Amino acid sequence: MKRVKDLPYFKKIREVREFEFGVFYYFDGLVISEIKEGVVFDWNMAKRAVAAAKEIFGEETPIAYISNRINSYTVVPTEWLKFYKNRHQLSYYSVVGSTQGSFASIVLEKMFFKESLRQFNDLEAAVAWSLDRIKEKKETLS
Repeated sequence: MKRVKDLPYFKKIREVREFEFGVFYYFDGLVISEIKEGVVFDWNMAKRAVAAAKEIFGEETPIAYISNRINSYTVVPTEWLKFYKNRHQLSYYSVVGSTQGSFASIVLEKMFFKESLRQFNDLEAAVAWSLDRIKEKKETLS
């Protein structure tokens, strides 16, 4: 699986934030995460990444989020409700993974992100889809 740093799109990076639980890459309106192996990802961790996004993008920018699941980690199921209720300007959400385990939580996640959740096997395809959605959303807002 490709890492964010392997993409040609990486040259458009605005900022990288490294947390003890993973690395978050911030582009214009796009956030891509690579959570570390074995992490139990919860809302307190997500809040730190969301705060960084607000700091970088401001409050009004539509945001697409890509979870690049290059490592095996767990999302606490009960935390998805907190994430959904507090998702701020998160407009689109996609998951990139190539194993059955990487899509294990998709069923639960789809309960919260019905229209805006997509799954991909290829990171570049997820980036292209996300950028198209951001562009469309910006055009409808202008």
